[in-house]
Amino acid sequence: MRKWISYFCPLIMILILTSFRFGPASELEVPATLKVSKPTPVLFPQNKTYEVKTVVNPPFLGNSYVGFKEALAFKESQGDYFVINTLGYLGKYQFGVGTLQLMGVYNASNFLNDPELQEKVFQVNVARNKWILRKDIQRYAGRRIGGIHITESGILAAAHLAGAGNVKKYLRSYGQIDFEDAYGTTVRHYMKKFSGYDVSDVLPERNARI
Repeated sequence: MRKWISYFCPLIMILILTSFRFGPASELEVPATLKVSKPTPVLFPQNKTYEVKTVVNPPFLGNSYVGFKEALAFKESQGDYFVINTLGYLGKYQFGVGTLQLMGVYNASNFLNDPELQEKVFQVNVARNKWILRKDIQRYAGRRIGGIHITESGILAAAHLAGAGNVKKYLRSYGQIDFEDAYGTTVRHYMKKFSGYDVSDVLPERNARI
């Protein structure tokens, strides 16, 4: 009796496992209502808002351009491509509609649902700001203003936050004119936080657009 059990038990187990593995395909099929066939429509900006939380210790990826953009993205949105903050700023890098239009992007829904486009827009914006601020980068990078060591990456990060015009005012007033966004973040803060990254991979480009 024991020999019979020891002989047939493994066969029974194999039959049970096989029935699970090769069951009817219809049991595993995703319902049509759950399938994604096109980007999720976004009624900008009323239907979806998120409070962006500041995280003290973002992941460190070195001082390369990749480290720069990922650190900036983490500060802006914790790296979430699909977030809209309470002021209507969109995506991983928190772009406003006006800035997107300057770079040739006119559909907020498409932008929010396209991570690849968001990455392209970020790089185009860095190239654009680099051109606008090229003289200020040459003049002020390496100096200290208000106790902050000014670097190219700090200038470009501050331009992402406040716009190139406000960064010029900050630098040319030696820190006396500072910009503060609705959450209390200043040009000075970004100058300090994003100092020392290597952003030489992106070349300045006049009127850069997608």
